[in-house]
Formats: sequence, structure tokens, C-alpha cells
Amino acid sequence: MARNSLSRTLHDLGLSAWFGGTLANAVALNAAAAEAGTDSATGRVANAGWDRWTPVNAAAIGAHLVGSVGQLRANKQRVAAQQGVAGMSTLKTLVTAAALGATAYSRVLGQRVSAAGGVPSKSGTRPSKRTKAARADVAAAQQQLDTLQWVIPALTGTLVAISSYAGEQQRPSEVARGLSAT
Repeated sequence: MARNSLSRTLHDLGLSAWFGGTLANAVALNAAAAEAGTDSATGRVANAGWDRWTPVNAAAIGAHLVGSVGQLRANKQRVAAQQGVAGMSTLKTLVTAAALGATAYSRVLGQRVSAAGGVPSKSGTRPSKRTKAARADVAAAQQQLDTLQWVIPALTGTLVAISSYAGEQQRPSEVARGLSAT
């Protein structure tokens, strides 16, 4: 079996940063922003943190996608011949598309909140009563972000699990069993 260290590294590091960064921001940044002192400061701190994370996240996602394509190319014969690999690859592609869609939509919502300035917020993603009354559109975006902040790590965590399964499929005994079953 040929080595594909560069594509595997890009795949794994990109995915781990995408997963870990969004999870850390959901767990820590949004909650910590609530300690900024005022509802307006909370919104500014959360926006600043997410805005700083966005280019890193984009690079991580790009690295993951380049690595994924490299891995798929390197394993195209196994995908075609080994039982179960095509199904795993299809599932992984669908979950990746869902994670990309959720991330893109989250960014659109985040830009909407950030563009509104220091809108009052109870935490990074929970609008204050003032925001709900004065800026219903921004409050709605914050409420959607409150859900998406957990959806994205759930989807990318699922990708980590699928990738682990894919690695197990590359064991010589699994390859031999998968090829004899076709």
C-alpha cells in the first residue's frame, strides 16, 4: 500500500481543527463572553472571537477537503473493489456536505450578527430581551446560531468517527475480507 502522508495529514489536521475549534468556541468562547460585564460587551466579545476564528476555520476546512480528495484518489481502487468502502465513502461525503452547509449557514448568520455591531446578548448566541425587542432579525440569527454551535461539532465529530472506521477498513485483514466478499 502506498503512503499518502501529506493528504492524510491535511485531512486529519483540517478536520481536527474544524471540530475542535467549533467545539471550543461553543463551550468556552460563547459562555465566557457572557462575563464581559454588560450585554452589549458580551455581543462584541463573542463577535470578535468568532470573527478571528473564521479565517483559521476556513483554512482548516480547505485543508480537510484537499486531504479528503487526496485520500479518495489514493484509495480509488479500494473504494471500487473492497466491500463496504464505497458505502463508507458515500456516507462520509454526505456528512461532509452537511457539515459544510451548516458551517456556511452559521457564517452567514454570524456575519449578520457581527454587522449589527455590539448587539446586546446574554451569551455569545443568546439574545437579550432588548435585542429581541429592537432587532428581531438579529435575535433570530443569534437563536439559530445557538443551535448550530452544537450541530457543527456533532457533524464534524461524526466525520472523525467515520474516518476512524475508514482507517480500520485499511487493515490488511479487512482488505482481504472485503475483496473476497465481492
